[in-house]
Amino acid sequence: MDRAEHELEAVEAVCRRLSARFPEVPPETITSTVHEIHLGLSGPIRDYVPVLVEHMARDHLSGRTRQLA
Repeated sequence: MDRAEHELEAVEAVCRRLSARFPEVPPETITSTVHEIHLGLSGPIRDYVPVLVEHMARDHLSGRTRQLA
């Protein structure tokens, strides 16, 4: 598996973890949020991209769920 495939697999794992953490948020919202953030990150060093995506998406979704309450 090359680095790009590994990164995409890690991003899909982020979607699964966030879906479990935010069951009140529709899965398609989580997936689109994660993929939008992932697409916005560019640069030559990709090792920590999935971690950054997860943190940014979690913060975004946390704010969204507070608004729903």
